[in-house]
Amino acid sequence: MKHKGLIRSYEMEFAFLYRLSDLAVIVTFMLLLVLKDTNTSMDKDYVILSFVGGISFLFMAESGNLYRSWRTSSFREQMFIVCMSWLMTSALLFMVLYFSEVYPLFDRSILALWVTITPALLLAWRVTFRTVLAYLRKMGFNTRTAIIIGQTPHGITLANEIQNHTEHGVLFDGFYDERSSDRLPSSEYPIKGAVNQALERAKRGEVDYVYIAMPMHAKERIASILNQFSDTTANTYLIPDFFTYNLLHSRWDQIGQVQTLSVFDTPFAGVSSWIKRFEDILFSSIILVLISPILLAIAIGIKLTSKGPVIFKQHRYGLDGRKIEVWKFRSMTTMDQGPNIKQATKNDPRITPFGGFLRRTSLDELPQFINVLQGTMSIVGPRPHAVAHNEEYRQIVARYMLRHKVKPGITGWAQINGYRGETDTLDKMEKRVEFDLDYIHHWSVWMDIKIIFLTVFKGFTGSNAY
Repeated sequence: MKHKGLIRSYEMEFAFLYRLSDLAVIVTFMLLLVLKDTNTSMDKDYVILSFVGGISFLFMAESGNLYRSWRTSSFREQMFIVCMSWLMTSALLFMVLYFSEVYPLFDRSILALWVTITPALLLAWRVTFRTVLAYLRKMGFNTRTAIIIGQTPHGITLANEIQNHTEHGVLFDGFYDERSSDRLPSSEYPIKGAVNQALERAKRGEVDYVYIAMPMHAKERIASILNQFSDTTANTYLIPDFFTYNLLHSRWDQIGQVQTLSVFDTPFAGVSSWIKRFEDILFSSIILVLISPILLAIAIGIKLTSKGPVIFKQHRYGLDGRKIEVWKFRSMTTMDQGPNIKQATKNDPRITPFGGFLRRTSLDELPQFINVLQGTMSIVGPRPHAVAHNEEYRQIVARYMLRHKVKPGITGWAQINGYRGETDTLDKMEKRVEFDLDYIHHWSVWMDIKIIFLTVFKGFTGSNAY
């Protein structure tokens, strides 16, 4: 039995309660902080500030589309919108307090706790609500019914995804296709009927989501089906079969009246680019301050153990394939450049004893934090390869140059998964590129933090590093 549940019947009321819950968390936490502080008496100023902060957050969150259905969306995206909305709210409040000269009226420790802990509370109640909702959906409550028009390979893939994620509360109710069985791909899913039968069900309100997964060359048929389903209230989605091309990072854009969909694009556009740059500046600045004694010790060690400069600058491909200079501590007796670079190998006679230690521990790459501050590299991203290697592998490894849709990084997803150091086989390079593109496709701030954290424990050394 399928249970649509109270949430569907009272959707507007639940949306209001969702907003009210956020406001309650923000205001209540402020008042609790004031009550707990024996040196601070409850004052109307704190009440007013908490309500102003709560209402401001609601407006910020509304602009970020926070109060929409998150049924099939990532919690990471929801978490990001909550944190960014609260960050902007806090910045706005502090600006108003500062310029209105009422800042001295408030206890700084209370404000600091309120600003730092509130987003965690906003996320905590969402996690709780999401967990309960996922359980109810698995039990058959608060569900939506989905059908797919066109039993195609990408339609079958979508059906499998729906079936595998019962926590979304989407119930797959079958394929509708008018083709004969000999023209259909092999599948465990039976055909429930023709398109006109699906249309009648949608008109009766029995279907919530309609996914059209027909091949793009059938554009006239697709247009006809879309026109028919516009006479229903079902949410209708078009699943183009060019998604089987494994898009790198796609987004919709519009040039005049023409809509375009990017196939190979960078994830760092708009706000994301500012966040990534802020992350790079913050982490690299802190790290450079912390490791400055180590940098000095390494520089002295290089000068004492071999002749030549301390820093070695190599040409690499950067963002969008532009050439950049990457800084490293010199670890060899020679400094190869140009088209005939030989990749370092095990027991390479060019590597100095001290340089071997630097390379095994990745300490030779520490000057690249300066590259990050310069803006030519990132903390996290695909590792830069020698220009000669780029030109070689772009000819034999599919999608190789797509690595350069982001800045090269000091550490990366490939490195913490074991693909660090020499790539002496084609298979190793293909796996490295696979992980690099996977990073670009799934990038988030939390993924960067995870990679940085894991690098500390498993990314600095490796059997292929010499």
